Amino acid sequence: MRRWIGTAPAVFLAFGLLAVLSPAQGEAAWTATRPIQLICPWAAGGGTDRIARMVGILLEKELGQPVTVVNRTGGGGAVGHTAGATAAPDGHTLTIVTVELAMMHWMGLTPLTYKEFTPITLVNIDASGVQVAQDAPWKSLKELLDYVKANPGKAKASGTAKGGIWDLARAGLLKTAGIPVDAMPWVPSTGAATGLQELVAGGVQVVTSSLVEGRSMIDAKKVRALANMAEARDPVFPDVPTTKELGYDWTLGAWRGFALPKGTPAEIQGVYEKAMDKIVKNKEFLDFMKGGPFGILYKPSAEFAKFLADQDATFGVLMKEAGITK
Repeated sequence: MRRWIGTAPAVFLAFGLLAVLSPAQGEAAWTATRPIQLICPWAAGGGTDRIARMVGILLEKELGQPVTVVNRTGGGGAVGHTAGATAAPDGHTLTIVTVELAMMHWMGLTPLTYKEFTPITLVNIDASGVQVAQDAPWKSLKELLDYVKANPGKAKASGTAKGGIWDLARAGLLKTAGIPVDAMPWVPSTGAATGLQELVAGGVQVVTSSLVEGRSMIDAKKVRALANMAEARDPVFPDVPTTKELGYDWTLGAWRGFALPKGTPAEIQGVYEKAMDKIVKNKEFLDFMKGGPFGILYKPSAEFAKFLADQDATFGVLMKEAGITK
């Protein structure tokens, strides 16, 4: 009895300290008090925009506020990413960040890096493809590359901004094939959608965006896919060979995720993490991604943060080798 009485004050004191140091039971989690702005650094109609809009629809249900996708294009992705990074860290601005975040600063387009964001989740990765107009004379990747080598400067490529992921895909493929990078010049565009429009119109001869982004035109027989820069064939495009199959040891993919501005309070970050965890498991989202089709790669906050750091280092090396850094 004496021992119980002696320890009781310490026990009650410990519980008292826990009550002081811990949030009160029933304390309300952060909630959005006005519409959410979801910044997309790329043009409407492209793959990034489509994923942003799907997530926006589902995020409205989770946060109880309207979510408006705002396309802030320009600067090779720098305009939109900068707008997202410099927004008030109050939970009312979310950005769909893309692979260009790991590339832009290496080119001198912006000092902005992944360190200016609070990572929430990675949702997608897609391999680059090689697409030409349906009536183009090249029936294989080898035929195209042979033409480029023999006629430097005549075939032009597009699909994103100068130095963007699809530009790097072009440069890496040419370098791997032993062809000078400038033999197939790059024509900047605001995204895959506009690049594909230029391809069909005859303004460029090649687009190196993902096959997913060109699917509607491929299905409509306006565009033909010659290769996919992936480790294995895409089940959605089973007849399209990989670059490795064709003897070119080069693969590259673009990814997309969501992030809040640096300095966003942990309680707000937690609300978004829980919401995104529900969204990536939502049947409507999964069906949308499969129907895109978009490759699904889910990484929660901590894993996404490590992924961003690794990608930044990797692309720094790749871009220096491709000769497109400053």
